[in-house]
Amino acid sequence: MALKPILMIVFLLSLACFAIAFGISAWISRSRRRSQIGPSNTSKGEGKTLRELYRQWAQLAYQYGIKLPFIKSYIQRIRQRIVLIHPYDEIALRYETMKLTLAITGTIGLTALLLIWSRPDWSFIVIVLMAAVVISNMLVEMFILRLERKLLGQAVELFSVVRHHYQQHGMVEEALYEAAESAGHEISLHANRIYNALVSQDPDDALERYYEIAPNRYLKAFAGISHLVMEFGDQARKQGSIYLQGLSGLSKEIQLDILRRDKLDYLMKGLHVIALAPVFFTKPIERWARSSFPSMDEFYMSKLGFVTKISIYVIIVISYILLQKLQQHRETDYRAGLERPSWEERLYRVPIVRALVRMAAPGIGTSIFHRQLRLLKESNARIKFEWLYVRRLMLFFMVFILSLSLAIGLHVQARHHLLYTPVPPHPSLFGQMNEVERVQAEKTAEQDRNVMRRIGMSPDATPEQVRNGISQSGHMGLSAEQMDAAVKRILSKISRYEGEYLRWWELLFSLCLGWLAYCSPLWLLYFHRKVRNMEMRHEVYQFQTVISILRGMERISVEGILEWINRFAVIFKVPIQKCLLHYEHGAQMALEELKEDVWFPEFQRLVDKLLLAMDKVPIKDVFDDLEGEMIFSFEQRKQQYEAMIDTKAAWARMIGFTPMYALIFMYLVIPLIGMSFTQMEVYYEQIQRL
Repeated sequence: MALKPILMIVFLLSLACFAIAFGISAWISRSRRRSQIGPSNTSKGEGKTLRELYRQWAQLAYQYGIKLPFIKSYIQRIRQRIVLIHPYDEIALRYETMKLTLAITGTIGLTALLLIWSRPDWSFIVIVLMAAVVISNMLVEMFILRLERKLLGQAVELFSVVRHHYQQHGMVEEALYEAAESAGHEISLHANRIYNALVSQDPDDALERYYEIAPNRYLKAFAGISHLVMEFGDQARKQGSIYLQGLSGLSKEIQLDILRRDKLDYLMKGLHVIALAPVFFTKPIERWARSSFPSMDEFYMSKLGFVTKISIYVIIVISYILLQKLQQHRETDYRAGLERPSWEERLYRVPIVRALVRMAAPGIGTSIFHRQLRLLKESNARIKFEWLYVRRLMLFFMVFILSLSLAIGLHVQARHHLLYTPVPPHPSLFGQMNEVERVQAEKTAEQDRNVMRRIGMSPDATPEQVRNGISQSGHMGLSAEQMDAAVKRILSKISRYEGEYLRWWELLFSLCLGWLAYCSPLWLLYFHRKVRNMEMRHEVYQFQTVISILRGMERISVEGILEWINRFAVIFKVPIQKCLLHYEHGAQMALEELKEDVWFPEFQRLVDKLLLAMDKVPIKDVFDDLEGEMIFSFEQRKQQYEAMIDTKAAWARMIGFTPMYALIFMYLVIPLIGMSFTQMEVYYEQIQRL
């Protein structure tokens, strides 16, 4: 049975089973509800029935889905992405998880149905898997970004209400408690968590646990500032309350972030769909071109056509990944602490892999070693130097083997194409062969194949040997012109057949691709280092906000400032913790080591001021220009955001339309022009013979 009927049957059976399961669960839920409510209340609650049934069915689907082996891992992966938005509401978390899972399943099913309708071949399985992964990630990202945007908007409202109640009562915990009562559902979960941490017996430990799961740096800063004011008290200045100034600064930061997200989302709207659209049009374009221009069969069935199709799919995937990177708003996923053993670490334990790493990695003490080690530090990579080379070597061997296997497979396919492709009696650029001509073309291909096998596929075969082979194969009644054409065609096929072998430049090209894969982890580290600059600037600004509150406290010291900024640190957490451990053995030496460990200039200037504060200069005087620096930093980042958005939008438009341009020109226009010139040469030769 062909592939299309099998896939269609599987899809219809899956759809039928899904419909039956949904109907049974809905009927059971409706029966339970009617048994619980009286007949008089049935009409009263009828308006809520459908929505409540859907929620009940989602909870039921979650209970059964979490028990299935493969579905369980996928549901848990989606749950982990949403848990930051709904961290303490299990019912809402399960509902949102299943709602997103069902949306992804339905979209993937519709995509598979469209691809099945386009008359697929066996390569269709790869396309469906690729489309499923891409669409799944796209829907998850869209859902998470929407929830993050909603949470940021609710955070601005929460800070405004907290500000209002704090001006009334002058108590942080009371203002936070009353604001949480009237806040949105998502932000109220975090507000209640922060309130419980602040009023607990050990606020420091409770806040540390909250910092580990806080969805963004703004809520972490809000929790920390609230704790600071509760512990040290609010200090009134010329500009007003420190706590209210901190809330105003956080609100401005969030509003700037919201404007950046909204503008970037507006400029990149629809580009993901445009980048993925060529997946659905590759087969229809090929089918139309082959039916309208028979000579295009030679291109689509050749090695060049196969490589072009693969190149288009690679361009689609790369374009989608780049668009995701450009639109990514998520903060760094870096978290200091213990990590599970990675696959690089497990592979490094193998003696052969360890020996290869020692051969490939630069020697300790060399300039390359120090440069790459500094790159790992500056990009905040969570892998060791040896694990980096394990990753690079594995990528090299994987890409080299895959590209070499692809080259060999293309030669095998080209040989099969030469032997079994029908030979049209009258090659033409337009039109299509009828049934009689198709049968004759297949018969001619079979006769050519028999002759080639009779003479042993020898590249040294002479025209006379081919003529004898044609005569022995039963080709009777051929004219001299037809015989010459058949001999010429068969000799050409034999020559091309023998020419289909692995060339030296294909091996070299595979090595070059492997080398590119070998270098890609380093290039990714350079990219991450550039991205980390903005995140480091955010964290330093957050440190400045904390220090602006602490500097007015009479009991504060340099060590106390380090302890407080350590609570807010993410990227700089490990160096700051190292500094705190060495602080008792020599404060100045510990700060000097901290300055050497972190290359970021703005953080180094902050450490210089802490060093100055140790020389009996009051902390308040050392940081007297902090407000001006914070204002300048805010305006600088505002301009950087605008320039970055314009740059990202320009790149996104170019990247988003690249797959469509590649499909039209690489897969249709350029091959059609090439086939036209080839056919014109054939017509010119035929005219000359007249």
